[in-house]
Amino acid sequence: MIQESLPHPVSVSQQYCLVVIPTYNEALNILPLIDAVLAQSDKLDVLVVDDNSPDGTGDLVEALSRENPRVRVLRRAGKMGLGTAYLAGFQVALQHNYAFVCQMDADFSHQPRYLPGLLAAAETFADVAIGSRNIHGGKVENWSLVRQLISRGGSLYAKLILGLPIHDVTGGFKCFRAGVLRQLDLAAVGSNGYAFQVEMNFRCHQAGFTLLELPITFPDRVAGQSKMSSRIVKEAAIMVLRLRVKAWFSPRPPARIAAPAPSSVHHS
Repeated sequence: MIQESLPHPVSVSQQYCLVVIPTYNEALNILPLIDAVLAQSDKLDVLVVDDNSPDGTGDLVEALSRENPRVRVLRRAGKMGLGTAYLAGFQVALQHNYAFVCQMDADFSHQPRYLPGLLAAAETFADVAIGSRNIHGGKVENWSLVRQLISRGGSLYAKLILGLPIHDVTGGFKCFRAGVLRQLDLAAVGSNGYAFQVEMNFRCHQAGFTLLELPITFPDRVAGQSKMSSRIVKEAAIMVLRLRVKAWFSPRPPARIAAPAPSSVHHS
């Protein structure tokens, strides 16, 4: 069963930017993270998509949502994966007429202080703003050399095969104009895991949307356990090849540029 907590009615004027955060066993991080996100700007609301975390993450967020109208939780029946969690969150954002949608991890590797910059880029000239570890000014912290090589190698592999104009192809800290998500065929997105990030970048690029990278510092998680595994890496590598082959045999869709956020949408 999937349950969405919408404890407070929200007026259209408040539907500005929804920050979607998937969780599985993030009880140690989630409440401090939500506080940090909301503190960045009153333009930001939060939706936590929780996959029935055994550690009670969903219960913590649901209790908070009853007290704070800027917080929502979407509770799913089990561990269904990162990609489907983001897609479910995107649908909630579109259903509630948000003009912008951000996505981020729950472990503080994606630092909330970068959210205003990502949102500002999407408000002005980017269809998709991406927090990048791999451009000038961006970096990772407290990673082993092996992990850095795997991450950079994976991004380079996907960038070259798919012809993407960005350097951090696997990064998941992004802000979309809602118009981008409305025009993409989200039902056709087939990746789950971390391959989802690559596929979304590719679909946005193929559709003609503008992708812009902004530098971020990416520290290792503060608490909890990483969800990365060799299986996830293999899934991403195979998915890249499948996307390339499918693109060769499918007509390229006409370029579509997302309309700016509606001028009628203001945050009070």
